[in-house]
Amino acid sequence: MRKFLIILLFASACSPKSTNEDNVLVHIEDPEVMKYAVDGKTIYENHCGNCHQNDGTGVGNLIPPLRDADYFQASVHRTVWIMKHGLEGEITVNGQIYNQPMPANPKLTPLEIAQISTYLYNIWGMNEGKITSKEVENYLQQKPDF
Repeated sequence: MRKFLIILLFASACSPKSTNEDNVLVHIEDPEVMKYAVDGKTIYENHCGNCHQNDGTGVGNLIPPLRDADYFQASVHRTVWIMKHGLEGEITVNGQIYNQPMPANPKLTPLEIAQISTYLYNIWGMNEGKITSKEVENYLQQKPDF
């Protein structure tokens, strides 16, 4: 029994600690927003995280960050449009020029885009609230200003 307790204490001391910074969802208080954001986090990690990284920091000079990014924060409409239709051409994010095409995701449904958007716009210090699939459908009907 004593050996078991020593092993248990050692394992506990050596295991990585999760912080509120690691758990970006911990700051969301509204249950409806949380419901969308939980699903959105999974979809984001499966469809967007490889390039933009799960923590939103992007990839050097190749893929722009989303976290703390002026271009991203400026327009939910534009972000929704880009998720669905992709983007080609030069953009400037936080003063850095990026010119790597982002592929379209035509298979993402308005609900999935709403969930991803709700997740992204309610973490990293943002508090946009729930972005509905109806709002996404409206955004997708009109190309935004780039």
